[in-house]
Amino acid sequence: MRHRKSGRKLKRTASHRRATLAALSTALLRHKRITTTVAKAKETRMVVEKLITRAKNAVAKPDLPATGVHARREVGRLIKDREVIGELFTTIAPKVAGRAGGYTRIVKLGQRYGDGAEMAVIELVDFNAGQDQGEKKPAPPRAKKQARGTPSKKKAAGAPPPAGEKTAAPKKEPATDAGTKAAH
Repeated sequence: MRHRKSGRKLKRTASHRRATLAALSTALLRHKRITTTVAKAKETRMVVEKLITRAKNAVAKPDLPATGVHARREVGRLIKDREVIGELFTTIAPKVAGRAGGYTRIVKLGQRYGDGAEMAVIELVDFNAGQDQGEKKPAPPRAKKQARGTPSKKKAAGAPPPAGEKTAAPKKEPATDAGTKAAH
């Protein structure tokens, strides 16, 4: 029985689970949105929320530089990419400074075609680029294309071809043996 044991095993050993959650957390902090299974998304949410809170608390105290260094090293234990750590402390943490938790959102997508696993999108709430209408620019109207094989208006009007071009002669059907047609 697993009474009062929190967390999901995800059918992995402890080291494999830690590596999986580290990779998912790194990808989420880098791309701001990832697609994974619901169980992995819920586990990743717990890890990422703690990392963002640690970074947010370190950014809130700029007068104590040692606090920021310690927080970066604590985050660096799980996130191995220095660019992602820098982005977390310079971009993400200041943007969520006014938010009291709940930095991520999980949206269920339905079942995966291959094995029927429940899929979900996990994204950072303040970075949902898909819903920002201000950033999207309307696409310029495209010129209508002429369908392939359709003659242009000039050629269809019966104008004679240019002097350098020859007109194509009608193709002759190859002679077929009446006996072979009946056999098929």
